[in-house]
Amino acid sequence: MQEGRIGVLSGLAAYLLWGVFPLYFRLLEPAGGMEIVAHRVVWSVLFVALLLTVVRRWSHVPAAVTDRRTLAVLAAAAVLIAVNWLVFVYGVNSGHVVETSLGYFINPLVSVLLGVVFFGERLRRLQWVAVGIAALAVAVLTIDYGRPPWIALALAASFGLYGLMKKLVRVEAAPGLFVETALVLVPAAVFLVVLSGRGEATAGSEGIGHTLLLMSSGIATAVPLLLFAAATRRVPLSTVGLLQYVTPLMQLALGVFVFSEPMPPARLAGFVIVWVALAVFSIDSLRQARAGARRRAADTVAAPA
Repeated sequence: MQEGRIGVLSGLAAYLLWGVFPLYFRLLEPAGGMEIVAHRVVWSVLFVALLLTVVRRWSHVPAAVTDRRTLAVLAAAAVLIAVNWLVFVYGVNSGHVVETSLGYFINPLVSVLLGVVFFGERLRRLQWVAVGIAALAVAVLTIDYGRPPWIALALAASFGLYGLMKKLVRVEAAPGLFVETALVLVPAAVFLVVLSGRGEATAGSEGIGHTLLLMSSGIATAVPLLLFAAATRRVPLSTVGLLQYVTPLMQLALGVFVFSEPMPPARLAGFVIVWVALAVFSIDSLRQARAGARRRAADTVAAPA
């Protein structure tokens, strides 16, 4: 019971932190998206390196580095998460927080489709219904925006593929995050040096407070990921799946009520359709989880002493 409570609190804390990210990244202006992501990479490497030293987990890093397949998968994961970060920062700082929230609303359904494509998983009938409803929502939002919701689709695809890469390897959260960020450390550092050489870097020129905020991006990146890892080890994935909706709900509320982004009736209708799809998806997931629990309980009772 105690482990389950810790898991739920860890997952909730992770999603709450991710939910307030739009407020944090707005504070990093006037830094551009590339500069923010580069700082995020550099300071994440340093923070996770310090964390690995404190918890004595450096022994887990060589296994990920020496295995070619694992290293290749983590390299792909590093590129995907960097793309995700860049698109998210661009969306937040260009006034599209509502659209970024849409990306994380539809991400679970994208992950389901990736399971079908890459792992040959079969969708249950209600899952197909949820995917179909989500496709209708994207069509409605495309009409409303006058274009496909590219920011949302890019966020959902990049994070879904990132999750797919993580599923292909067995690496603990902190060592895996260190290797991922270390793989893109050199281009990130080179970019910051070039930016500084051109006199275009905001770090150091916008005051000590701004520089400290950029440096804190390493902590802001690593802490939610580590909390998320702690949650997935302690509670069922169905519980984690329900908790994940906290983040896009918070981002949607920030976009509408804090940043005053428009929410015309057609756009609201598109979001409502997305929520219907997620409700169908969640109901099916909960039913499946309960059925699995009943089967395990029955097997336990039927097993000989």
